[in-house]
Amino acid sequence: MRPGNAADLLRNWALEVGFDRAGIAKLAASSRRPEFLRWLEEGDHAGMAYMSRRTELRLDPRGIFPSARSAVCVGLQYSPLTGEPPAEGVLWPRVARYARGVDYHDLMKGRLEKLAERIRAAFPDCTTRAYVDTGPILERELASRAGLGAFGKNTMLLNEQCGSWLLLGELFLSLELDADVSIADLCGSCTQCLEACPTGALREPYRLDASRCISYWTIEHRGVIPQNVRREMGGWVFGCDLCQEACPWNGDAITAQHPEMHLPAPRAALDLTDLVRIDRERYVECFRGSPMKRAKQQGLQRNAAVAMGNSGNPRYVGVLLEALQGEHPLVRLHVAWALGEIGGGEARAGLAARRGIESDSGVKEEIEAALSRLESRAS
Repeated sequence: MRPGNAADLLRNWALEVGFDRAGIAKLAASSRRPEFLRWLEEGDHAGMAYMSRRTELRLDPRGIFPSARSAVCVGLQYSPLTGEPPAEGVLWPRVARYARGVDYHDLMKGRLEKLAERIRAAFPDCTTRAYVDTGPILERELASRAGLGAFGKNTMLLNEQCGSWLLLGELFLSLELDADVSIADLCGSCTQCLEACPTGALREPYRLDASRCISYWTIEHRGVIPQNVRREMGGWVFGCDLCQEACPWNGDAITAQHPEMHLPAPRAALDLTDLVRIDRERYVECFRGSPMKRAKQQGLQRNAAVAMGNSGNPRYVGVLLEALQGEHPLVRLHVAWALGEIGGGEARAGLAARRGIESDSGVKEEIEAALSRLESRAS
């Protein structure tokens, strides 16, 4: 079979197993080596140390799978979804859209494995390996080479039909296949994504500083969130879609049918109060099979407390005072900060009472800072 015919066949098979976009890329050294190395050298990867490991493999995927010659690159569109009700309440509109349904890693990996089985049956000598955000691969560059989209100024892959609402995966193959044609720039002079970012994480077009990114702090970061970052997070609890929501291509995106990506009813019933109070048993039950597990239970509770503090809503004081007595210092610390932001006599009294019995030095320091802010406001 000619490489061109085989490429057409595999592309169609990828669509048949449930992907929305598919293309073929030749494996080669990255053309973005200078930009990637600069990104690492300037520390734009923040605390994600794994990004600086296995650098040469990231810059040339042939080192990961030496017998591979081509990759089927696929995209799964996760928004807007046919039949999906709008996110309601305070919590879910501030959870990244990709994270509301099932874990896309599992969903896409399963479909890639089905595709791989079909390819191996038709090409018995072919070896395959599937990736979904699980290896040292510059996925957006590979997808761009496969014609799935162009790099956007928000650093997302941008497609004319799907916008940037695409999750990416790859199936490496030992087959020689004709590659698709890359898509030209789609951003032009538009800078709406840069202007929409409240933290200035998009320092310049096509470059993201993770240390300023709400998604990094709410998902990847495991410890205490700096005070200046907390205020910039607003109500976001897991991830952030602001730069995507500002993109004109996303406003015109076609819909996709993936009911697995819909927010399930049991999880949809949660609000910020439930999230701060959630115990281990309910956390495991509610977030089984959810990508939100990446932030861990205490991370989600930490983020919910920050969102409460930024709301300034006194109705949260009672649940925050309850959480101030909780088991985990990381959560208590951010709860203390939130109480200091909301303020009022009940919050002040609760913080003062906890100060006398708090055993963790970091939490105690946060309580002192919160009380000091409240006293300054009162005077």
